[in-house]
Amino acid sequence: MTETKSLPNAPEVGERSYTIIARVKLNRTGNGVLASALDAVAKAGGDTGDVDMVSSNSTNVVRDITIGARDPSHGEAIVAALKQVRDVEVVNVSDVVFLKHLGGKISVVPTSEVKTRVDLAQVYTPEVARVCMAIHEAPEKARNLTIAGKMVAVVSDGSRVLALGNIGAKAALPVMEGKAMLFKAMAGVDAFPICLNTQNVDEIVAAVKAIAPNFGAINLEDIESPKCYEVERRLREALDIPVFHDDQHGTAVVVGAAAINAARLIKKPLSKLKVVAVGTGAAGMACIKMLMSLGVKDIIAFNKDGAVYKGAPNLTETETWLAENSNFKGFKGNYKQALKGRDLFLGLSVGGILSGADLATMSKKAVVFALANPMPEVAPSERTANVAVMATGSSKYANQINNALAFPGIFRGALEAGVREISEEMCIEAARAIANLIGKDQLDADYIIPTVLEPVSKADKTSRVAVAVADAIKKYAAEHGLARRNIKL
Repeated sequence: MTETKSLPNAPEVGERSYTIIARVKLNRTGNGVLASALDAVAKAGGDTGDVDMVSSNSTNVVRDITIGARDPSHGEAIVAALKQVRDVEVVNVSDVVFLKHLGGKISVVPTSEVKTRVDLAQVYTPEVARVCMAIHEAPEKARNLTIAGKMVAVVSDGSRVLALGNIGAKAALPVMEGKAMLFKAMAGVDAFPICLNTQNVDEIVAAVKAIAPNFGAINLEDIESPKCYEVERRLREALDIPVFHDDQHGTAVVVGAAAINAARLIKKPLSKLKVVAVGTGAAGMACIKMLMSLGVKDIIAFNKDGAVYKGAPNLTETETWLAENSNFKGFKGNYKQALKGRDLFLGLSVGGILSGADLATMSKKAVVFALANPMPEVAPSERTANVAVMATGSSKYANQINNALAFPGIFRGALEAGVREISEEMCIEAARAIANLIGKDQLDADYIIPTVLEPVSKADKTSRVAVAVADAIKKYAAEHGLARRNIKL
Protein backbone atom coordinates (compact mmCIF):
# COMPACT_ATOMS: atom_id res chain seq x y z
CA MET A 1 0.00 0.00 0.00
CA THR A 2 1.41 3.38 -0.98
CA GLU A 3 1.45 6.34 1.33
CA THR A 4 -0.51 9.24 -0.10
CA LYS A 5 0.14 12.90 0.39
CA SER A 6 -2.80 15.27 0.47
CA LEU A 7 -2.71 18.56 -1.37
CA PRO A 8 -3.97 21.59 0.54
CA ASN A 9 -7.03 23.20 -1.06
CA ALA A 10 -6.91 20.78 -3.97
CA PRO A 11 -10.30 19.41 -5.01
CA GLU A 12 -10.70 15.79 -5.95
CA VAL A 13 -11.55 14.49 -9.39
CA GLY A 14 -15.33 14.54 -9.80
CA GLU A 15 -15.91 17.62 -7.63
CA ARG A 16 -18.85 19.79 -8.73
CA SER A 17 -17.95 21.62 -11.90
CA TYR A 18 -21.34 21.61 -13.67
CA THR A 19 -23.71 24.50 -12.96
CA ILE A 20 -27.31 24.94 -14.00
CA ILE A 21 -29.92 27.63 -13.41
CA ALA A 22 -33.40 26.24 -12.85
CA ARG A 23 -36.24 28.69 -13.36
CA VAL A 24 -39.12 27.57 -11.16
CA LYS A 25 -42.67 28.84 -10.69
CA LEU A 26 -43.76 28.55 -7.04
CA ASN A 27 -47.47 28.49 -6.24
CA ARG A 28 -48.32 31.10 -3.61
CA THR A 29 -51.16 28.97 -2.19
CA GLY A 30 -48.67 26.47 -0.76
CA ASN A 31 -46.75 26.90 2.47
CA GLY A 32 -42.95 26.77 2.47
CA VAL A 33 -42.79 25.96 -1.24
CA LEU A 34 -39.33 27.52 -1.76
CA ALA A 35 -37.96 25.67 1.26
CA SER A 36 -39.36 22.41 -0.10
CA ALA A 37 -37.74 23.06 -3.49
CA LEU A 38 -34.33 23.78 -1.93
CA ASP A 39 -34.66 20.72 0.28
CA ALA A 40 -35.30 18.57 -2.81
CA VAL A 41 -32.15 19.94 -4.43
CA ALA A 42 -30.10 19.14 -1.34
CA LYS A 43 -31.51 15.61 -1.03
CA ALA A 44 -30.63 14.97 -4.67
CA GLY A 45 -27.02 15.93 -3.89
CA GLY A 46 -27.05 19.41 -5.44
CA ASP A 47 -25.45 22.54 -4.03
CA THR A 48 -27.73 25.58 -4.01
CA GLY A 49 -26.18 28.90 -4.96
CA ASP A 50 -27.97 32.17 -5.66
CA VAL A 51 -31.78 32.26 -5.50
CA ASP A 52 -32.94 35.24 -7.59
CA MET A 53 -36.39 36.78 -7.95
CA VAL A 54 -37.64 36.95 -11.55
CA SER A 55 -41.29 38.00 -11.14
CA SER A 56 -44.15 37.87 -8.71
CA ASN A 57 -47.94 38.18 -8.86
CA SER A 58 -50.94 37.24 -6.75
CA THR A 59 -50.80 33.54 -7.65
CA ASN A 60 -47.13 32.61 -8.05
CA VAL A 61 -43.52 33.62 -7.73
CA VAL A 62 -40.89 32.87 -10.38
CA ARG A 63 -37.31 32.40 -9.18
CA ASP A 64 -33.98 31.36 -10.68
CA ILE A 65 -32.09 28.83 -8.56
CA THR A 66 -28.39 28.33 -9.30
CA ILE A 67 -27.43 24.71 -8.63
CA GLY A 68 -24.04 22.99 -8.57
CA ALA A 69 -23.91 19.38 -9.74
CA ARG A 70 -21.23 16.81 -10.50
CA ASP A 71 -22.03 16.44 -14.20
CA PRO A 72 -24.92 16.73 -16.69
CA SER A 73 -26.53 13.44 -15.66
CA HIS A 74 -26.48 14.52 -12.01
CA GLY A 75 -28.05 17.82 -13.06
CA GLU A 76 -30.87 15.94 -14.78
CA ALA A 77 -31.48 13.93 -11.61
CA ILE A 78 -31.72 17.12 -9.54
CA VAL A 79 -34.21 18.65 -11.97
CA ALA A 80 -36.27 15.45 -11.87
CA ALA A 81 -36.38 15.72 -8.08
CA LEU A 82 -37.52 19.36 -8.33
CA LYS A 83 -40.34 18.36 -10.63
CA GLN A 84 -41.72 16.04 -7.96
CA VAL A 85 -42.16 18.86 -5.43
CA ARG A 86 -45.74 19.90 -4.89
CA ASP A 87 -46.65 23.45 -6.05
CA VAL A 88 -43.36 23.73 -8.00
CA GLU A 89 -43.25 24.01 -11.80
CA VAL A 90 -39.86 23.84 -13.54
CA VAL A 91 -40.20 26.43 -16.31
CA ASN A 92 -36.80 25.86 -17.92
CA VAL A 93 -33.24 24.83 -17.14
CA SER A 94 -30.15 26.62 -18.45
CA ASP A 95 -26.59 25.30 -18.59
CA VAL A 96 -24.41 28.22 -17.39
CA VAL A 97 -21.69 27.36 -19.89
CA PHE A 98 -24.15 27.67 -22.78
CA LEU A 99 -25.32 31.03 -21.46
CA LYS A 100 -21.76 32.36 -21.71
CA HIS A 101 -21.66 31.34 -25.38
CA LEU A 102 -25.00 32.80 -26.51
CA GLY A 103 -24.41 35.04 -29.53
CA GLY A 104 -20.70 34.24 -29.49
CA LYS A 105 -18.03 35.49 -27.09
CA ILE A 106 -16.38 38.24 -29.14
CA SER A 107 -17.39 41.23 -31.27
CA VAL A 108 -15.74 43.89 -33.43
CA VAL A 109 -15.52 47.30 -31.74
CA PRO A 110 -14.55 50.47 -33.68
CA THR A 111 -11.55 52.41 -32.42
CA SER A 112 -12.84 55.71 -33.85
CA GLU A 113 -16.26 57.30 -33.56
CA VAL A 114 -18.32 58.33 -36.57
CA LYS A 115 -20.50 61.26 -35.46
CA THR A 116 -20.25 63.71 -38.36
CA ARG A 117 -20.02 63.66 -42.12
CA VAL A 118 -16.38 64.73 -41.74
CA ASP A 119 -15.73 61.64 -39.62
CA LEU A 120 -17.45 59.49 -42.23
CA ALA A 121 -15.37 60.97 -45.03
CA GLN A 122 -12.13 60.45 -43.10
CA VAL A 123 -12.64 56.83 -42.08
CA TYR A 124 -14.35 55.78 -45.29
CA THR A 125 -14.80 57.47 -48.63
CA PRO A 126 -13.31 59.65 -50.07
CA GLU A 127 -10.36 60.30 -47.70
CA VAL A 128 -9.57 56.61 -47.16
CA ALA A 129 -8.29 56.52 -50.75
CA ARG A 130 -5.14 58.39 -49.69
CA VAL A 131 -4.36 55.70 -47.13
CA CYS A 132 -5.01 52.96 -49.69
CA MET A 133 -2.54 54.52 -52.12
CA ALA A 134 0.07 54.98 -49.41
CA ILE A 135 -0.08 51.26 -48.71
CA HIS A 136 -0.10 50.43 -52.42
CA GLU A 137 3.16 52.35 -52.83
CA ALA A 138 4.71 51.00 -49.60
CA PRO A 139 2.99 47.75 -48.47
CA GLU A 140 4.83 47.67 -45.14
CA LYS A 141 2.77 50.68 -44.05
CA ALA A 142 -0.20 48.34 -43.62
CA ARG A 143 1.31 47.27 -40.28
CA ASN A 144 0.71 50.77 -38.89
CA LEU A 145 -2.26 51.98 -40.90
CA THR A 146 -4.58 48.93 -40.72
CA ILE A 147 -5.65 46.24 -38.31
CA ALA A 148 -3.20 43.88 -40.04
CA GLY A 149 -0.42 45.06 -37.75
CA LYS A 150 -2.18 44.00 -34.57
CA MET A 151 -4.64 41.24 -35.48
CA VAL A 152 -4.05 37.51 -35.02
CA ALA A 153 -5.90 34.89 -37.04
CA VAL A 154 -6.81 31.86 -34.93
CA VAL A 155 -7.00 29.17 -37.61
CA SER A 156 -8.31 25.63 -37.24
CA ASP A 157 -9.70 22.84 -39.41
CA GLY A 158 -11.37 21.19 -36.42
CA SER A 159 -9.48 17.94 -36.91
CA ARG A 160 -8.14 17.59 -33.36
CA VAL A 161 -10.18 19.71 -30.94
CA LEU A 162 -9.34 19.30 -27.26
CA ALA A 163 -9.96 15.66 -26.34
CA LEU A 164 -12.99 15.57 -28.65
CA GLY A 165 -11.08 14.62 -31.78
CA ASN A 166 -12.18 15.42 -35.32
CA ILE A 167 -15.41 17.38 -34.83
CA GLY A 168 -15.07 19.72 -37.81
CA ALA A 169 -14.91 23.45 -38.40
CA LYS A 170 -18.27 24.61 -37.02
CA ALA A 171 -17.96 22.63 -33.80
CA ALA A 172 -14.43 23.98 -33.33
CA LEU A 173 -15.60 27.61 -33.49
CA PRO A 174 -16.44 27.96 -29.75
CA VAL A 175 -12.85 27.04 -28.89
CA MET A 176 -11.38 29.48 -31.41
CA GLU A 177 -13.70 32.25 -30.18
CA GLY A 178 -12.54 31.55 -26.65
CA LYS A 179 -8.94 31.77 -27.77
CA ALA A 180 -9.59 35.15 -29.40
CA MET A 181 -11.28 36.29 -26.20
CA LEU A 182 -8.23 35.33 -24.11
CA PHE A 183 -5.89 37.15 -26.49
CA LYS A 184 -7.76 40.39 -25.84
CA ALA A 185 -8.46 39.92 -22.13
CA MET A 186 -4.96 38.84 -21.16
CA ALA A 187 -2.69 40.69 -23.54
CA GLY A 188 -4.76 43.38 -25.24
CA VAL A 189 -4.22 41.62 -28.57
CA ASP A 190 -7.00 41.57 -31.17
CA ALA A 191 -7.72 38.15 -32.65
CA PHE A 192 -10.36 36.61 -34.88
CA PRO A 193 -11.37 32.95 -35.31
CA ILE A 194 -11.04 31.39 -38.76
CA CYS A 195 -12.47 27.85 -38.94
CA LEU A 196 -11.81 26.31 -42.34
CA ASN A 197 -14.24 23.88 -43.93
CA THR A 198 -11.44 21.72 -45.28
CA GLN A 199 -8.94 19.30 -43.79
CA ASN A 200 -6.74 19.08 -46.85
CA VAL A 201 -3.20 20.38 -46.30
CA ASP A 202 -2.95 22.13 -49.67
CA GLU A 203 -6.31 23.83 -49.20
CA ILE A 204 -5.52 24.92 -45.62
CA VAL A 205 -2.22 26.41 -46.72
CA ALA A 206 -3.83 28.15 -49.70
CA ALA A 207 -6.64 29.57 -47.56
CA VAL A 208 -4.31 30.98 -44.93
CA LYS A 209 -2.00 32.46 -47.55
CA ALA A 210 -5.03 34.11 -49.15
CA ILE A 211 -6.23 35.78 -45.93
CA ALA A 212 -2.76 36.61 -44.59
CA PRO A 213 -2.80 40.28 -45.74
CA ASN A 214 -5.47 40.94 -43.10
CA PHE A 215 -3.37 39.75 -40.18
CA GLY A 216 -0.13 40.37 -38.33
CA ALA A 217 0.30 36.76 -37.20
CA ILE A 218 -1.25 33.31 -37.60
CA ASN A 219 -2.11 31.09 -34.62
CA LEU A 220 -2.72 27.52 -35.83
CA GLU A 221 -4.93 25.60 -33.45
CA ASP A 222 -6.39 22.10 -33.05
CA ILE A 223 -4.99 20.65 -36.29
CA GLU A 224 -4.21 16.97 -36.03
CA SER A 225 -0.71 15.49 -36.07
CA PRO A 226 1.27 14.93 -38.27
CA LYS A 227 -0.62 17.27 -40.64
CA CYS A 228 0.01 20.23 -38.34
CA TYR A 229 3.77 19.98 -38.90
CA GLU A 230 3.48 20.34 -42.67
CA VAL A 231 0.91 23.12 -42.47
CA GLU A 232 3.10 25.13 -40.11
CA ARG A 233 6.28 24.50 -42.10
CA ARG A 234 4.77 25.51 -45.42
CA LEU A 235 3.12 28.64 -44.04
CA ARG A 236 6.32 29.73 -42.29
CA GLU A 237 8.16 29.40 -45.60
CA ALA A 238 5.46 31.30 -47.52
CA LEU A 239 4.62 34.19 -45.19
CA ASP A 240 6.64 37.04 -43.68
CA ILE A 241 4.55 37.12 -40.49
CA PRO A 242 4.74 34.77 -37.49
CA VAL A 243 3.03 31.38 -37.85
CA PHE A 244 2.76 29.55 -34.54
CA HIS A 245 1.05 26.22 -33.81
CA ASP A 246 0.08 26.84 -30.21
CA ASP A 247 -0.84 23.24 -29.37
CA GLN A 248 2.82 22.44 -29.86
CA HIS A 249 4.85 25.46 -28.89
CA GLY A 250 2.57 27.19 -26.36
CA THR A 251 2.23 24.01 -24.32
CA ALA A 252 5.97 23.44 -24.55
CA VAL A 253 6.74 26.92 -23.23
CA VAL A 254 4.64 26.39 -20.11
CA VAL A 255 6.01 22.88 -19.55
CA GLY A 256 9.49 24.35 -19.85
CA ALA A 257 8.70 27.02 -17.25
CA ALA A 258 7.23 24.42 -14.89
CA ALA A 259 10.26 22.17 -15.35
CA ILE A 260 12.66 25.02 -14.57
CA ASN A 261 10.92 25.76 -11.28
CA ALA A 262 10.34 22.12 -10.35
CA ALA A 263 14.06 21.48 -10.79
CA ARG A 264 14.82 24.51 -8.61
CA LEU A 265 12.48 23.22 -5.94
CA ILE A 266 13.92 19.70 -5.77
CA LYS A 267 17.43 21.17 -6.12
CA LYS A 268 18.40 19.05 -9.09
CA PRO A 269 19.84 20.51 -12.32
CA LEU A 270 17.75 19.99 -15.43
CA SER A 271 20.73 18.27 -17.00
CA LYS A 272 20.52 15.57 -14.32
CA LEU A 273 16.77 14.90 -14.58
CA LYS A 274 15.72 11.46 -15.78
CA VAL A 275 12.47 11.79 -17.70
CA VAL A 276 9.71 9.44 -18.83
CA ALA A 277 7.45 11.03 -21.46
CA VAL A 278 4.20 9.38 -22.55
CA GLY A 279 2.69 10.90 -25.67
CA THR A 280 4.59 11.84 -28.83
CA GLY A 281 1.91 13.77 -30.66
CA ALA A 282 2.35 17.40 -31.63
CA ALA A 283 2.29 18.75 -28.07
CA GLY A 284 4.28 15.86 -26.62
CA MET A 285 7.09 16.20 -29.15
CA ALA A 286 7.30 19.96 -28.68
CA CYS A 287 7.49 19.56 -24.90
CA ILE A 288 10.21 16.92 -25.21
CA LYS A 289 12.21 19.20 -27.50
CA MET A 290 11.77 22.09 -25.06
CA LEU A 291 13.12 19.99 -22.19
CA MET A 292 16.10 19.04 -24.36
CA SER A 293 16.71 22.70 -25.22
CA LEU A 294 16.73 23.51 -21.49
CA GLY A 295 19.41 20.90 -20.88
CA VAL A 296 17.58 17.64 -20.16
CA LYS A 297 19.57 14.74 -21.60
CA ASP A 298 17.98 11.53 -20.33
CA ILE A 299 14.51 10.97 -21.81
CA ILE A 300 12.63 7.75 -22.51
CA ALA A 301 9.55 8.47 -24.61
CA PHE A 302 6.53 6.30 -25.41
CA ASN A 303 4.02 6.43 -28.25
CA LYS A 304 0.83 4.37 -28.58
CA ASP A 305 2.88 1.32 -29.59
CA GLY A 306 5.47 1.49 -26.80
CA ALA A 307 8.98 2.82 -26.23
CA VAL A 308 10.62 4.99 -28.87
CA TYR A 309 14.09 3.64 -29.62
CA LYS A 310 16.39 3.14 -32.59
CA GLY A 311 14.89 0.46 -34.79
CA ALA A 312 11.43 0.58 -33.22
CA PRO A 313 8.70 -0.22 -35.78
CA ASN A 314 6.19 2.23 -37.25
CA LEU A 315 7.89 5.43 -36.10
CA THR A 316 6.82 8.74 -37.62
CA GLU A 317 9.40 11.14 -39.03
CA THR A 318 9.51 13.12 -35.78
CA GLU A 319 9.67 9.95 -33.67
CA THR A 320 12.57 8.69 -35.81
CA TRP A 321 14.40 11.92 -34.93
CA LEU A 322 13.52 11.37 -31.27
CA ALA A 323 14.83 7.80 -31.39
CA GLU A 324 18.18 9.16 -32.62
CA ASN A 325 18.37 11.79 -29.87
CA SER A 326 17.00 10.07 -26.74
CA ASN A 327 16.70 6.71 -24.96
CA PHE A 328 20.37 6.13 -25.56
CA LYS A 329 20.37 2.83 -23.66
CA GLY A 330 17.60 1.48 -25.87
CA PHE A 331 15.00 0.80 -23.18
CA LYS A 332 12.21 -1.37 -24.67
CA GLY A 333 9.93 -2.09 -21.71
CA ASN A 334 6.64 -0.37 -20.91
CA TYR A 335 6.19 3.08 -19.39
CA LYS A 336 5.34 1.74 -15.93
CA GLN A 337 8.59 -0.19 -15.86
CA ALA A 338 10.46 2.86 -17.11
CA LEU A 339 9.25 4.97 -14.16
CA LYS A 340 11.44 3.13 -11.65
CA GLY A 341 13.92 5.62 -10.18
CA ARG A 342 13.04 8.34 -12.70
CA ASP A 343 12.70 12.00 -11.69
CA LEU A 344 10.02 13.41 -13.98
CA PHE A 345 6.93 11.99 -15.62
CA LEU A 346 5.58 14.03 -18.54
CA GLY A 347 2.19 12.89 -19.75
CA LEU A 348 0.37 14.23 -22.80
CA SER A 349 -1.62 11.12 -23.58
CA VAL A 350 -4.83 9.76 -22.03
CA GLY A 351 -6.31 9.78 -18.56
CA GLY A 352 -6.05 7.14 -15.89
CA ILE A 353 -3.03 5.19 -17.15
CA LEU A 354 -1.07 5.37 -13.86
CA SER A 355 -1.77 4.73 -10.18
CA GLY A 356 -0.19 5.75 -6.91
CA ALA A 357 1.69 2.45 -6.88
CA ASP A 358 3.37 3.45 -10.16
CA LEU A 359 4.38 6.86 -8.79
CA ALA A 360 5.84 5.24 -5.70
CA THR A 361 8.52 3.58 -7.85
CA MET A 362 9.90 6.95 -8.96
CA SER A 363 12.77 8.83 -7.29
CA LYS A 364 12.62 10.24 -3.75
CA LYS A 365 11.82 13.74 -5.04
CA ALA A 366 9.75 12.98 -8.09
CA VAL A 367 7.98 15.47 -10.37
CA VAL A 368 4.74 14.51 -12.12
CA PHE A 369 3.26 16.49 -15.01
CA ALA A 370 0.00 14.65 -15.81
CA LEU A 371 -1.44 16.88 -18.52
CA ALA A 372 -4.16 14.81 -20.21
CA ASN A 373 -7.58 16.49 -20.19
CA PRO A 374 -10.23 16.26 -18.92
CA MET A 375 -8.79 13.44 -16.79
CA PRO A 376 -5.05 13.41 -16.00
CA GLU A 377 -2.90 10.33 -16.50
CA VAL A 378 -2.94 9.92 -12.72
CA ALA A 379 -5.34 11.62 -10.32
CA PRO A 380 -3.79 14.00 -7.77
CA SER A 381 -5.54 11.95 -5.09
CA GLU A 382 -3.12 9.13 -6.03
CA ARG A 383 -0.08 11.28 -5.28
CA THR A 384 2.44 9.44 -3.12
CA ALA A 385 4.84 10.73 -0.47
CA ASN A 386 7.83 10.67 -2.81
CA VAL A 387 6.16 13.04 -5.31
CA ALA A 388 7.57 16.46 -4.50
CA VAL A 389 5.70 18.32 -7.26
CA MET A 390 2.53 17.50 -9.16
CA ALA A 391 0.99 19.47 -12.02
CA THR A 392 -1.97 18.85 -14.30
CA GLY A 393 -3.73 20.60 -17.14
CA SER A 394 -6.80 21.22 -15.00
CA SER A 395 -7.85 24.38 -13.18
CA LYS A 396 -9.18 22.16 -10.36
CA TYR A 397 -5.70 21.62 -8.97
CA ALA A 398 -2.60 23.56 -8.04
CA ASN A 399 0.05 24.03 -10.74
CA GLN A 400 -2.16 24.15 -13.82
CA ILE A 401 -0.01 23.91 -16.92
CA ASN A 402 -2.11 25.93 -19.34
CA ASN A 403 -0.88 27.30 -22.65
CA ALA A 404 -2.88 30.46 -21.92
CA LEU A 405 0.16 31.41 -19.84
CA ALA A 406 2.19 31.57 -23.04
CA PHE A 407 0.38 32.44 -26.25
CA PRO A 408 -1.10 35.88 -25.37
CA GLY A 409 2.29 37.29 -24.37
CA ILE A 410 4.19 35.55 -27.16
CA PHE A 411 1.96 37.06 -29.83
CA ARG A 412 1.87 40.46 -28.13
CA GLY A 413 5.66 40.57 -28.11
CA ALA A 414 5.90 39.31 -31.69
CA LEU A 415 3.42 41.90 -32.97
CA GLU A 416 4.96 44.79 -31.07
CA ALA A 417 8.42 43.85 -32.31
CA GLY A 418 7.18 43.15 -35.83
CA VAL A 419 9.19 39.93 -36.11
CA ARG A 420 8.85 37.62 -39.11
CA GLU A 421 8.78 34.46 -37.01
CA ILE A 422 8.57 33.18 -33.45
CA SER A 423 11.73 31.16 -33.08
CA GLU A 424 12.66 28.31 -30.76
CA GLU A 425 14.99 30.68 -28.92
CA MET A 426 12.11 33.10 -28.30
CA CYS A 427 10.06 30.25 -26.87
CA ILE A 428 12.89 29.38 -24.49
CA GLU A 429 13.09 33.00 -23.36
CA ALA A 430 9.31 32.97 -22.85
CA ALA A 431 9.60 29.86 -20.66
CA ARG A 432 12.29 31.48 -18.55
CA ALA A 433 10.24 34.67 -18.21
CA ILE A 434 7.26 32.70 -16.88
CA ALA A 435 9.42 30.73 -14.46
CA ASN A 436 11.12 33.89 -13.17
CA LEU A 437 7.79 35.41 -12.13
CA ILE A 438 7.91 33.16 -9.07
CA GLY A 439 10.60 34.39 -6.69
CA LYS A 440 12.83 32.13 -4.64
CA ASP A 441 10.88 32.91 -1.47
CA GLN A 442 7.56 32.17 -3.24
CA LEU A 443 8.49 28.86 -4.83
CA ASP A 444 6.45 26.05 -3.34
CA ALA A 445 5.35 22.52 -4.22
CA ASP A 446 1.90 23.89 -5.07
CA TYR A 447 3.20 27.05 -6.74
CA ILE A 448 5.77 26.31 -9.43
CA ILE A 449 3.86 28.14 -12.13
CA PRO A 450 1.97 31.46 -12.02
CA THR A 451 -1.78 31.39 -12.41
CA VAL A 452 -3.32 32.49 -15.69
CA LEU A 453 -5.45 35.30 -14.28
CA GLU A 454 -2.92 37.26 -12.19
CA PRO A 455 -3.34 40.92 -13.32
CA VAL A 456 -0.58 43.50 -13.60
CA SER A 457 -2.39 45.61 -11.00
CA LYS A 458 -5.86 46.52 -9.77
CA ALA A 459 -5.98 49.23 -12.41
CA ASP A 460 -4.45 47.18 -15.23
CA LYS A 461 -6.23 43.85 -15.70
CA THR A 462 -3.80 42.68 -18.36
CA SER A 463 -2.10 39.43 -17.34
CA ARG A 464 1.26 40.08 -15.67
CA VAL A 465 2.44 36.83 -17.24
CA ALA A 466 1.54 38.08 -20.72
CA VAL A 467 3.42 41.34 -20.14
CA ALA A 468 6.53 39.51 -18.89
CA VAL A 469 6.49 37.10 -21.83
CA ALA A 470 5.94 39.92 -24.34
CA ASP A 471 8.87 41.84 -22.88
CA ALA A 472 11.09 38.75 -23.15
CA ILE A 473 10.16 38.29 -26.82
CA LYS A 474 10.79 41.96 -27.61
CA LYS A 475 14.09 41.99 -25.76
CA TYR A 476 15.33 38.95 -27.67
CA ALA A 477 14.17 40.44 -30.99
CA ALA A 478 15.91 43.74 -30.28
CA GLU A 479 19.16 42.14 -29.15
CA HIS A 480 19.33 39.87 -32.21
CA GLY A 481 18.34 42.39 -34.88
CA LEU A 482 14.99 40.71 -35.61
CA ALA A 483 12.64 43.58 -34.78
CA ARG A 484 11.01 45.49 -37.62
CA ARG A 485 9.50 48.04 -35.26
CA ASN A 486 11.02 50.40 -32.74
CA ILE A 487 10.77 48.76 -29.34
CA LYS A 488 10.44 50.38 -25.94
CA LEU A 489 11.67 48.07 -23.19
